[in-house]
Amino acid sequence: MGTAFPMLLVLSLLLYPNGISKSLAARPPVVNIGSILQLNSTTGGVAAIAINAALEDINSDPTVLNGTTLKVETKDTNCFDGFLGMVQALQFMETDVIAIVGPQCSTIAHIISYVANELRVPLMSFASDATLSSIQFPFFVRTAPSDLYQMAAVAAVVDYNHWKIVTAIYIDDDFGRNGIAALDDALTAKRCKISYKIGFPANAKKSELINLLVSVSYMESRVIILHTGAEPGLKLFSMANRLNMMGNGYVWIATDWLSAYLDANSSVPAETISGMQGVLTLRPHIPSSEMKGNLISKWSRQSQKYNHSDLRVNTYGFYVYDSVWAVARALDAFFDDGGSISFSNDSRLRDAAGGTLHLEAMSIFDKGKKLLDKIRKVNFTGPSGKVQFDASGDLIHPAYEIINVIGNGMRTIGFWSNYSGLLSTVPPEALYSKSPNTSLANQQLYDVIWPGQTAQRPRGWVFPSNAKELKIGIPNRFSFREFVTKDNVTGSMKGYCIDVFTQALALLPYPVTYKFVPFGSGTENPHYDKLIQMVESNELDGAVGDIAVTMKRTVIADFTQPFIETGLVILAPVKRHITTSWAFLQPFTLEMWCVTGLFFLVVGVVVWVLEHRINDEFRGSPRQQMITIFWFSFSTLFFAHRENTMSTLGRGVLLIWLFVVLIIQSSYTASLTSILTVQQLDTSIKGIDDLKNSDAPVGFQVGSFAQDYMVNELNISRSRLRALGSPKEYAKALELGPKKGGVMAIVDERPYVELFLSTYCKIAVAGSDFTSRGWGFAFPRDSPLQVDLSTAILSLSENGELQRIHDKWLKTGECAADESEMINSNQLRLESFWGLFIICAVACVISLLIYFGIMLRKYMRHEPKKSLRRFISFIDDKEPPKNRKKRSMSLPASSMATAPMAALDVERPARPVRNGSVIDIEG
Repeated sequence: MGTAFPMLLVLSLLLYPNGISKSLAARPPVVNIGSILQLNSTTGGVAAIAINAALEDINSDPTVLNGTTLKVETKDTNCFDGFLGMVQALQFMETDVIAIVGPQCSTIAHIISYVANELRVPLMSFASDATLSSIQFPFFVRTAPSDLYQMAAVAAVVDYNHWKIVTAIYIDDDFGRNGIAALDDALTAKRCKISYKIGFPANAKKSELINLLVSVSYMESRVIILHTGAEPGLKLFSMANRLNMMGNGYVWIATDWLSAYLDANSSVPAETISGMQGVLTLRPHIPSSEMKGNLISKWSRQSQKYNHSDLRVNTYGFYVYDSVWAVARALDAFFDDGGSISFSNDSRLRDAAGGTLHLEAMSIFDKGKKLLDKIRKVNFTGPSGKVQFDASGDLIHPAYEIINVIGNGMRTIGFWSNYSGLLSTVPPEALYSKSPNTSLANQQLYDVIWPGQTAQRPRGWVFPSNAKELKIGIPNRFSFREFVTKDNVTGSMKGYCIDVFTQALALLPYPVTYKFVPFGSGTENPHYDKLIQMVESNELDGAVGDIAVTMKRTVIADFTQPFIETGLVILAPVKRHITTSWAFLQPFTLEMWCVTGLFFLVVGVVVWVLEHRINDEFRGSPRQQMITIFWFSFSTLFFAHRENTMSTLGRGVLLIWLFVVLIIQSSYTASLTSILTVQQLDTSIKGIDDLKNSDAPVGFQVGSFAQDYMVNELNISRSRLRALGSPKEYAKALELGPKKGGVMAIVDERPYVELFLSTYCKIAVAGSDFTSRGWGFAFPRDSPLQVDLSTAILSLSENGELQRIHDKWLKTGECAADESEMINSNQLRLESFWGLFIICAVACVISLLIYFGIMLRKYMRHEPKKSLRRFISFIDDKEPPKNRKKRSMSLPASSMATAPMAALDVERPARPVRNGSVIDIEG
C-alpha cells in the first residue's frame, strides 16, 4: 500500500512532456545540483559534509568550471518510513537540478530512479542494492561498490574458513532482501548455502529482535551474516551479547555498515564495542594517497562548520566527495562541447483537484542525456582512488578490506579484490600491474581473534543443547549379525558398525542426541537402497551400518570416511590336492607324461639313425643298439649321456632337444616344489571372466548392491541370479552346484566372505577383488555431521581403536587363512609345451630328410644295382675309414683333445663285410 501511490506517479510520467522551455546561458553563473540524504544518520551526515567540502574545493578552483559556481540543494528524507521518504523525494524533484547526489536508501533510490529516467537527471547514488542497474535505470550512476561484490567477498571468507552453511539476518526491505539474494548466489558458487535466513522490519520491537536471535540459536549454523543498517545492527549485537551468542563457537560477519559506523563515530560507547569483540566486517578498500590524506586532515574543520563535529570521514565520505567532483568535471566537458542548461515542462502533468504535489513544476533536463554521457566518461583520481566506470556502469576494480574488531578498534586481516576474486594480505592496487592469479592455493588472511577471545577457528556449526533428537536408521539384519543386529532381549542395537559409530561420536566436541530406528523385519536382510532413500527424503537423519558407498548412493546422500575397506569377490567350491606318496607324478598331466616319454624315444631313434653309419658308439649287435638308444634318450634328461655325436645333423637335433629338456626339467621342479610346500585348491572358477562367459546360476546376498552391479556393469542376465539370505544357504547352494539347483559361485563383499570362510572350509575365494569400495555412514546432503564423523573415524584408525573393534566382532577361524588363498591349479599341461615339442619334431624330420637325401645320392653314385633292400643295407653299412678320417680331421683342436677314440680314427677291429652282410666279431 505504501508504494502504490509512487508507482502510479511513475506511470504518469511515462509520456514525454512538451511545453514551455526555460533557457539559461551556455555557461551560467550558477548551476544547481541536488542531494537526497537522511541527515540524522551516520552515512547521511558524512555525505553532507563531503558534498559541501567538494563544492568548496570545486568553486575555489577557477580551472574546473571556468567561473560557474556549483551549488547544492539538500533534501532530508526518512529512509525507514518508505512512503514519507518517497513523497519527500518526489517533492524535491520539482526543483530544477542537473544532477542528484544520492539517495543513500535503496527503497527511495528505486522510485527516484524511475523519475530520474523520465526527467533525464543523472542520479549519482551510493546505494549498494545490487538490483539497481544502469540497464533498467540508464540515469542511475552508482558511485560506490555494489553489493554483488561485497557478498562475493563475504562468500570468499566463508569458503576460506571451510564453512558450508550460514545463517543470514537482514532488514526486511529492498536493501536487505536484495543483498541476501546476492549473498545466496555468491555462496552457491562456492558450494556453500544459507541454511536459515530471517528478516525483520526497520521498526522492530526489542521483543521481536530477541525472539529472532533465540530462533537463530536453535539453528545448526553458528556462522551469522548480519546485513542491516547501523541502528538495528548495533541493537542486535547488544542483545546477542546478553544472550551469550557472542562467545566461543559463534562467527559474526557484518557487512560494511559496521565499519562505516565505527570509522565515522569518534566516540563509540565502551559497552557497544565490548559487545562485538571478534566480529568480522568489511570495508570498501580505498588506497592510501596524498589526496586522501588531505581530505582527512581538513575533515575536522568541515564537520564543525556543518554541525557534525562528532563525525569522522568514512569510505562513503570519500565516494560522495568524488561523486560531486565527477559531476563538476563532466559539466565542464559538457560546456566545452557546447552544452547548455535548459528545462522543459510537461503541460500534461497536473495535480488532481486539491492536490499539493505540484506535478506541473517538474521539469525535464533537455540535455540530460549528453551530461550523462560525459559523467560515464570521466577518468580521474580522487581521494577514493581511480574514478572510472566500466561498461556496466560500475566503478572499476571494486575491492574490500576484511576487518576484525579487537579491543577498542579494528584490525585489517586481509583484502578481497574482484580483480582476482581471492583473499590476500597484499593490497589490491599492488596486483593490478600483474596478471590475475586465480589459484585458491594462494589465498591468505592474517590470524583472527574470534568471539570468545580465541584464535582457534570455530567449526561454524554445532548441535544446540535443545536440538531435536536425531533418528538414525539401522539395518536389522538376518544374517552376518556380527556387523549390526537388534538384540531380541533388550531391543538395543549392537555389532561392529554400532561400536564404530558410538566411538566416533565420543570424539566429537559436542553432544549429539539420537535414537536408533531399526530398518527391516529381522527375518531377512533389508534393501539398503531403500534405507538411503529414507535419508534423502528426511524420514531419517542418518543411516549407520554395513552400508557400501556406491556411486548411485552418493548422488542422493553424503557418506563419511569409509571405516572398513571392501570389494566384491567370488566364492566357489574347491577340492583340495592331498599330498601322497605319488605326489611326484602330479606336476604333469597324463598327456604331458606320455608325450614327453614318446619324444625321449623319438629323439633317441633319430640320433641313432644320424650317427649309426659313422659313430662306433651307436653300432653293435641289435641288442646293444636298442640298449644304446634307450640309454642315450633318457640320460639326456640329466645331461648324463656318454655317447658323443659326430654328425652335424645329430649335433643339431641334440642341441634343440637338450634345450627342450632344460625347460621341462625346470618347470617340473618348480611345480613339484609348489605341490609339496603350498596348499593347493582347485575349482572351475578362476575369476570374473568365467562368471560372465558361463550360463550357470550365480548367487548374491539379499539386499546387497552386488545384484545391480552384476546386471548393469558385468552384463550378467538377471535370470541367472539367485538371492541367498544366510551363510547356510551359501554353503548349501555351492554344495549342490548348478546341476542340482544350486549355484556355480557367489558374489559378495569381502567382510562377509571373510566371516563366512571362518566357518566353511570347503569354499574359497576365486580370483581377486574386482571392485574397490568401503562402508560408510550416510547423512543428508551437506550435513556437517558427515564431516566431523569422518574426522573422528580417521582418529579411530590412527589410534588403533578401529582395529580393536574389528578384532572384537570379526575374529576369523583357523581355516579362513587357508581358504582365502587364491585358487589356481599348478598342474602343468601339454598345451603349455606344444611349441617346444613342435620345434623339436620339425628339427628331427628335417634332419632325417637331409640325411636320407645324402645317403640316396651316395647310393646312386656307388651302387650299380638298385633295389630297396640294397639301399637299406647301404645305410646300415659302416662308412669307409677314409671318409671317417676326413670327417675326424675337420674337428677343431679342442675337440680332438677330448674326443673319444672313435672320433680320432683310433678304430676298433673292423668287422669284415661279406656279400652285403655284417659278420660280428667279438672278443
